Amino acid sequence: MNERYIQVPMSRVNDDLHGPGAIWEGIQMTIRIVTDSTCDLPEYVVAKYGITVVPLYINFGTESYLDGVELSREEFYRRLPEHDPPPTTALPGPQRFLQAYERLAAEGATEILSIHISVSLSGTVNVAHLAAQEMTSVPVTVLDSGTLSMGTGFLVWSAAQAAAEGCSMDEIVALVEEQGQRTHVFAALDTLEFLRRSGRMNRVMAALGSWLQMKPLLKMYQGSPTAERVRTTEHATNRLISLLSGLAPLEKVALVHTHALDRAEELRHRAQHLLPEGDLLSVDITPVFGVHLGPGAVGFACVTARET
Repeated sequence: MNERYIQVPMSRVNDDLHGPGAIWEGIQMTIRIVTDSTCDLPEYVVAKYGITVVPLYINFGTESYLDGVELSREEFYRRLPEHDPPPTTALPGPQRFLQAYERLAAEGATEILSIHISVSLSGTVNVAHLAAQEMTSVPVTVLDSGTLSMGTGFLVWSAAQAAAEGCSMDEIVALVEEQGQRTHVFAALDTLEFLRRSGRMNRVMAALGSWLQMKPLLKMYQGSPTAERVRTTEHATNRLISLLSGLAPLEKVALVHTHALDRAEELRHRAQHLLPEGDLLSVDITPVFGVHLGPGAVGFACVTARET
């Protein structure tokens, strides 16, 4: 049984590296990994593998904050319910990515792999492509993860481990693409209000959903976001467990939630029999998603086991 449960608070992610180049167990890494702050990777993973994380922006009116750097989860969710107009998000410009790529090249990188949130949800990967086209000193490969949150995070983590082990770029890309085919993210929302406020759902549907106690369940697989309509919180929890059970056996799992640790803990307890051995991450996901999902959303990011 999995008895270890690790709550990961907002990681201190930024686009600065820790020291002159990444070294993993004495190996100088020449292929370096870049991602964006929507990946929700724990800080210790980012630091261990010298992963460069380019932050998106959270905007409250005229105030703009670097995601994961300048605004805590607590402050974000304190301000979210009453702030008018609703907060918005913004992409980093190509120059931010280009600066990150050039810095890694100056530190000894011979190749760079840049992995980002699905293009179906954000234009981040397109911005990274623009920057990569301007990069002349070393080749930059840009990949659309086809997923979000710790779905992307697990792909980035695997890529960084493979780079540390001395794998070639072709081998790392193949590994990421194969794992991406086994990566699923799904979560149940507590309210439709924030989808309505952010413009992702019209007012009539939001009012109807509230009247019916609707708890939308959002799913992401291979770049395709889909949704189910579920009645009540209990039904939503049961459906999350059913989806996880249908994907078992599982290689990797993370609990993902929007400032809802109690609900995440309850979900972990209910899903205990389906979880792989070892530590289980519980991630309070980026406000980039919280803007649309609101507080109280909870779900899973998981990677299915390879078929034998």
